[in-house]
Amino acid sequence: QVQLVESGGGLVQAGGSLRLSCAASGSTFSLHTFAWYRQAPGKQRELVASIDTDGRSINYADSVKGRFTISRDNAKNTVYLQMNSLKPEDTAVYYCKNLLLKLWGQGTQVTVSS
Repeated sequence: QVQLVESGGGLVQAGGSLRLSCAASGSTFSLHTFAWYRQAPGKQRELVASIDTDGRSINYADSVKGRFTISRDNAKNTVYLQMNSLKPEDTAVYYCKNLLLKLWGQGTQVTVSS
């Protein structure tokens, strides 16, 4: 059974950086596309970034372009989200999603203080 486990969240000051990781179980990781979503309190879950199977096609929400970088390591079955120049409005629970299987991770909290 495929599972996704996020890690790397935490509390950081505005302007700081965090790197989120999404470790996936299963032997077909390299065949799947992935995305990071986030959900702030009282708001709908929104797409942050997505990446295709070999990392050649990447998309970002306008709000994070130039600050966040999504990547993947197929040898490690892991998807990453490098977040730089963090802002208080980036505060949310961040979720990893396997787009093919429509499978979510449990989420990791990111809190950015001003």
